[in-house]
Amino acid sequence: MVKVEIINGPIDFFPLNDNRDQDGAEIVFNGRVRAAEYDKIITALEYEQYEDMAESELKKVAEKTVKKFVIHDLFCKHRIGKVKVGQSSLHVVIRSKHRKEGFIAMNYFISALKDRVPIWKWAILEDGTKIPSDCTSS
Repeated sequence: MVKVEIINGPIDFFPLNDNRDQDGAEIVFNGRVRAAEYDKIITALEYEQYEDMAESELKKVAEKTVKKFVIHDLFCKHRIGKVKVGQSSLHVVIRSKHRKEGFIAMNYFISALKDRVPIWKWAILEDGTKIPSDCTSS
């Protein structure tokens, strides 16, 4: 199953599921806003999206990931708007039979998301200045 959401506001995490008797792994990734960008202190990141395309492209990336790897579920929530330091901007859950394919799929999915989904982020410095944030997939 694939479920993706782009939301403007705090992320309500997907609940863990202890009733999955075919899945030995439930990989959870929470991307959080760190306190520095390019060695400069920041107060937040601000995410923008190409609204007519971002969520549909995110779903395509998720569906491709599920087809490419032996995983059962991929759930993703990505925030837009202003996200303060320490808060989550991305929440992903992948369920798979074994951990190895789950971890490989998670890395692939997040890299593909950064490369293909039209969501951009700006780092907000302490003085309020906005600078483009590093969106590389490393």
